[in-house]
Amino acid sequence: MDDDALIAAVARRDDTALRELFSRHAPWLAARLRGVLPAAEVEDVLQETFLAVWRGAAGYRPEGSAGGWLWGIARRQAALWLRRRGPAELLLPALAADGQHRGDPAEAALSRAELARAVSALGPAGGAARETWRLMYVEDKTVAEVAELMGVSAGTVKSRAHRARRLMRAALGHRAPARQARQGGGR
Repeated sequence: MDDDALIAAVARRDDTALRELFSRHAPWLAARLRGVLPAAEVEDVLQETFLAVWRGAAGYRPEGSAGGWLWGIARRQAALWLRRRGPAELLLPALAADGQHRGDPAEAALSRAELARAVSALGPAGGAARETWRLMYVEDKTVAEVAELMGVSAGTVKSRAHRARRLMRAALGHRAPARQARQGGGR
């Protein structure tokens, strides 16, 4: 049975289909979630993801890939977790099993300052790149939602998001983005 058929079965409340969908997709979803969440929270977010799949399977439209649909749900669940916990928790050093801090609180403060500097590299608050970044990566809106909110095309949103990621990588990597330096700015 392919993924679309499994999701249709989940919509009919077939828990065997949900288990099969979980076994196919949970490993790669967990690996991607580990990139944005503390390792200890990945399993909980993954469970919330498949609970949301169970609840929302009837709304699935097989026009795209099932994996993309599942990742979209996982991203939203991760964003909800991040909003509930707040950004400070992610920037503070994790505790080792013995209860000792792995890092120095001063390093955590430096990380927060570095992140703030990287965000400022996107331009002024309300600017195109910064607003696109905020809507997509802080508020976890889709490209279509951002396009509608900003009154621009989806292609423009994708282009702005690409530019924002490039600027953030450059700022966090302590180097100037070569293309922006050559062109004297962005879009």
